[in-house]
Amino acid sequence: MRTGKALSLEQGFAYLLLLLAVALIGVAASAAVSLGASMARRDAEQQLLAVGAEFQQALRSYAGVPVGAVMPPGVRGPRSLNDLLKDPRVPGVRRHLRQLYADPLTGKSEWGLLTDSHGSISGVYSLAEGTPIKRSGFAPEWSAFDEATSYRQWVFSQI
Repeated sequence: MRTGKALSLEQGFAYLLLLLAVALIGVAASAAVSLGASMARRDAEQQLLAVGAEFQQALRSYAGVPVGAVMPPGVRGPRSLNDLLKDPRVPGVRRHLRQLYADPLTGKSEWGLLTDSHGSISGVYSLAEGTPIKRSGFAPEWSAFDEATSYRQWVFSQI
């Protein structure tokens, strides 16, 4: 026959096991959310590199410099990113970029602009805060991105 004291001890042990199980589930859920956020950020970085390559190619096309060629001195870029959508220097429609992409890290269509002394755009960069997860293993044209401490150091330029 059970006594009231023994029953209370069994209930306390069950309660303790339940608390332990809830704590373990909480730790596992936290780790899963953290891993998911990290994977999403890595994906956004890959998208940023792809979009940056598009901007870089569009800036080179606007300047009339083929891929792999050295940028001659005095070549100017566009005055605004909209000039990449419809080049104002030529009659008709000449597109260097099909659309103005949103920054994959911020979700906004606003970009940081690197300009020369004449106000022409020579590069774009993300305005996202934070330190990049990817720190090495970039393509040769982006070797300057190695060990960058900010996304603002990932400048996609015509040079």
